[in-house]
Formats: sequence, C-alpha cells, structure tokens
Amino acid sequence: MVGCGFGLCKVRAWKRGGRFGIASPLCFLICCALLLAILFFDSIEFWATSLGMSHTGPAHGGVLPQSIPPTRPEEYLLMPSPLVCQRAKPYLITLVTSAPANQRARQAIRDTWGGEIQVRGHRVLTLFMVGQASDPVLAKELIQEARERGDLIQGRFQDTYANLTLKTLSMLGWARRFCSQTRFLAKVDDDVLFNPAALLRYLNHSQGEPVNNKVDLYLGRVHMQVMPDRNPNSKHYLSESAFRGTVFPDYCSGTAYVLSRSAVLKISLAAAATALPKPLPPEDVFVGLCAHMAGITPTHCPLFSGGPAVPYGRCCYQTMVSVHHIMPREMLHFWEDVHNSAPCSWLGVRVSLGFCKVKAFVRNLLYR
Repeated sequence: MVGCGFGLCKVRAWKRGGRFGIASPLCFLICCALLLAILFFDSIEFWATSLGMSHTGPAHGGVLPQSIPPTRPEEYLLMPSPLVCQRAKPYLITLVTSAPANQRARQAIRDTWGGEIQVRGHRVLTLFMVGQASDPVLAKELIQEARERGDLIQGRFQDTYANLTLKTLSMLGWARRFCSQTRFLAKVDDDVLFNPAALLRYLNHSQGEPVNNKVDLYLGRVHMQVMPDRNPNSKHYLSESAFRGTVFPDYCSGTAYVLSRSAVLKISLAAAATALPKPLPPEDVFVGLCAHMAGITPTHCPLFSGGPAVPYGRCCYQTMVSVHHIMPREMLHFWEDVHNSAPCSWLGVRVSLGFCKVKAFVRNLLYR
C-alpha cells in the first residue's frame, strides 16, 4: 500500500563504532507514519482545519427580526405541489441549484442519487431550483420538464451567475414555507455527486455522538481566511461598502452543504435583516455571513470535497458525501459502479479514501 524504495529501506544493519546503524529503524518508522497518514488522512484534515478555523466566536450582536415576510406560492413560476413535503414527510430534502439549460445534469441526478426515496430507514426528497431562462424556447422546455417530472422550483429572477445568491434565498424561502418539518436540508450544485447514505451515516455516527443533537447544524467543507475580491472586473467582486472586513467569517463551500431545520430559520432571519448590496456577494459567502450574524458556527466535514476534484476510487466514493466537478455521464458510471458492487471493507475504505484525498490535495497545490 505504501511503497518505500528498496534501496532506501532494505533491511540491513551494520556496526559502526560498536553500535547498530539506525537507517533501517528510521525508514520503518517513516513508512509506518506514511501508512497511518494515508489511512487517517480525513482525520488529519479535520484536525488541521479545526486548528485553522476562526476562534473569535460567531457574532451575536446583530439585531434579527422576530419574523420573516411570508413566502407565497406566486413568488415561484414553477413548483411541485405545495403539499409535496406533507405527503412525502422527508427527513432530508436536497435542493439542487441548476441552470435552466442543464437538462442532462438534472436527468443524471434523477437516474442516480436523486432518484432515491428511502435511505437508511429515512425518507429523502430531491428537487431542483432554477431561475428564469432568457431564451423563450428554453423557458417552454422548462415548463414541459416541470409537468413531466414535478420536481422543479423556479424563482422570479433571471438565472445568471450574478444572481446565485437570489437563487439560494429563494430556495431557503421555499423550504421554510413548504417543507418546514424536514429535519435537514442539503443544498447541492448540479455537477456534484451527492451520497445521501454517506451523509446520514455521518450525521448518526460522527465524533462518537449523533450530530442530530446539534441544534444549529451548518455542515460542509469549511473555507477559512478567505479575503474579499476587490477587483471590479472579477465575477467574485465585493465592494467595501458591502463588506468592510479583511477576511470573511468561516463558511461552507457552496458546492454542497447541509443545514438543520433551525439553522434554515435563523439564516433566513439574518438574510431578512440584511440589505442586499449590488453586486451581490457570492452565495456561499452570503450564507456564511448570515450564519455568522445568527451565531451559527460552520462544522467542517472532510467527506465533502468542496472545490478540488477528487479522483475516482470505488471505495472512496462509497464514503464521500459530495464530490464536485462530475459530468453527467461520469455520474451515471460512478454511481452504478459504486452501488452494484459489494460494500468495501474498513481497510479498503481507509486506503482508498486516503489515496483519493492525498491526490486531490496534491493536485490542488499544483494548480492553485
């Protein structure tokens, strides 16, 4: 599993001044350390991230409204039945943010993880959040897709990169109004291979006690010490009037994150108390700012890939909660391979996950 060069680590001992050399024992220790690092790379990542996270504490001084303006059905151009969550009674609802033109990505999700309705004894539900299409033909195709599939939510805003924050706020508003009894909400991009079973396993067994006991859960891959982009020509531009700090509060990558029911409400309250600047901040940054205002600290989970792509490994993908940068045809292939094979052993998972994470880490360093 871990190869040490034979010339470096061959077992040999020699005497020098009446004492045995230490090259072989030292090499053995190095190999053991490398093996342990690979087997527990996710634990090392969690520990290192926890050390690097801000310890100033969340902001509790913001004045939040006591109630949120009600969400009305007419705020959405397309949506499933308002009773969809009352009928399904999902424990976990996954809302996938998708561009109108990404039909293939939505269908790949329906044919894989989004098609699951029962996971580890819990009901799950997957819906798609889109904005308005500027192309009239595409707008008609969305209407037809909504009629056939019944899983589209369309907000009253133009679907552009600059409006991703509006899409997320619309998503939270819909979930709060029509799916208020759901225990957990996952926000996922449509190029992410999501694994509801791995998420529920993590929620039930993380760190020796159920994460379910944590009332305000904001879970994902935490970004730390990110500085605002002050370049007006950048798509991530944020003016000093919108945010005066030198670094953002810690926040979860927008590729995939999970909120508990109470966190959805508190972040929505914070968003209602915040004037939206123009241009809008990136959606994951804005959610992080609202969580900070509401006194919610993000929780890092090394099983969320965040930005860097994670190379495929069957046992690795059985364990990961989210993997970013997955094309529709890859999603179909990976999902079939992962779920039509026998579950991996503990050692197989540890080794595969370790190598996947190390490769992703090295690749991120090389192309940063």
